[in-house]
Amino acid sequence: MTEVYLALGSNVGDSPALFEQAISLLGKDVLTDIKQTTVYVTKPVGYTDQPNFLNTVISGQTDLAPGELLTRVKQLEHEIGRIKRFHWGPREIDIDIIFYGNLILETPDLVIPHPRLYERDFVLAPIYDLNPDLIDPSSGQTISQLLANLQADQTSIIEQVDETP
Repeated sequence: MTEVYLALGSNVGDSPALFEQAISLLGKDVLTDIKQTTVYVTKPVGYTDQPNFLNTVISGQTDLAPGELLTRVKQLEHEIGRIKRFHWGPREIDIDIIFYGNLILETPDLVIPHPRLYERDFVLAPIYDLNPDLIDPSSGQTISQLLANLQADQTSIIEQVDETP
């Protein structure tokens, strides 16, 4: 079993219910020992003319290989109702693989650790909530250090919601 960290985002529909559905489905045959952070309200990144997002991170154990995990995550997004609109556009649910153990992987379909991890407070802050001393295998830095290295223009968190979905 390998520890993985997945980032979940949503800004279309009932985002807390969509997170709950995603985590429930992931718990059926993808992940065990799931832990979830609280939810963050964040400004959109990339394409900004859209509603704010809700973001959270989960960790868990999987016995799926990285490519199998990606396939299953994309199937779940579709099953939950994600509609592909355009790059960085609104979405019902988005599930990104952030870390897969200490693996560093770069294929045409999958890059681990997630390539934009280092510029996204809405991913780093929730991971910090779960494990501030987690070490990024690419940089050798802790999540705490990566979060401290963010520039002011890389912050998008508006507020942290106290309860999990």
